[in-house]
Amino acid sequence: MVNPRWASDRLHRRAALEGYRSRAAYKLREIQGRHHVVREGDAVLDLGAAPGSWLQVLTTLTHGPVVGVDLQPVAPVEGATLIVGDFTERVTQDRIREVLPEATVVLSDAAPNLSGHRDYDQARAVDLGEQALALALTLLTRGGNLVVKSFQGDLFNEFLAEVKRHFRSVRVFRASATRKGSRECYIVAKSFIGREEPC
Repeated sequence: MVNPRWASDRLHRRAALEGYRSRAAYKLREIQGRHHVVREGDAVLDLGAAPGSWLQVLTTLTHGPVVGVDLQPVAPVEGATLIVGDFTERVTQDRIREVLPEATVVLSDAAPNLSGHRDYDQARAVDLGEQALALALTLLTRGGNLVVKSFQGDLFNEFLAEVKRHFRSVRVFRASATRKGSRECYIVAKSFIGREEPC
């Protein structure tokens, strides 16, 4: 049965008509249109890839390899390699490196399951963003780009400052496709300064 809230969502209906798996596709399209984070030929890693709408967009933006990672299986997307696993765990990171030894773009739309406790959920979201950043620092080539979802709150500015240590240009972007009342935003970081080797 269709959730009435989703049924009345204009972007959800548009996504269904245009063949996207979720309305999140428009967030990435908006980020790309404003910040041009993905270039033709880029090698891209998409963290938190389910249900696959960002992968659908990415395979139209680059002819390079596109790898999606998620805890749950994702239906195949033509032109993308899929990995099921927790990207915060070493075993999954090793699998990522096997298929994508280095990346020019790392994207993370990953978010924790929300508990409804605002501060707790925000802390978990920031922690997940920090894990995505840590992995990106070991995979990105110099000059590469990072986009990571976060939620504004008490811990956000500290995380933002950490991202700024590693990239020459960092912006906070709120997509128009974001639901009203949400504190969701994206940190768009461009021109990676340097590579950190994995432990």
